Amino acid sequence: TRTDMTTASDSTKMAIALSSGTIAGVAAAIISHPADTLLSMINKSPTAGGTGSIASRLVNLAKEAGFTKLCLTGLGPRCVMIGSLTAGQFAIFDVVMAATGASKFHFTDPNAKNAAH
Repeated sequence: TRTDMTTASDSTKMAIALSSGTIAGVAAAIISHPADTLLSMINKSPTAGGTGSIASRLVNLAKEAGFTKLCLTGLGPRCVMIGSLTAGQFAIFDVVMAATGASKFHFTDPNAKNAAH
């Protein structure tokens, strides 16, 4: 069933905010993880990845590590951390919006006929 947000309880709204934040955070963690892993590797040592430009050193490090290691090493804790942080941000946003009485969004249906036009 579909939840009508105008009649949803505060706990339902918070559950939606937390789950949405968790999903968004985990997706962001997964997408950014390989690049962040490479940056961590290159920052550990001035000679990491050999000599040459930063781009060539990053390519060397990626080849040395392999696709699986870049994508999976440390991914679990990262998902927990970023998912939790993002869920917290979504929750804080909802609490502040409710406390200030501000409304979130005013979307209009582009297919609805406007009487003025």
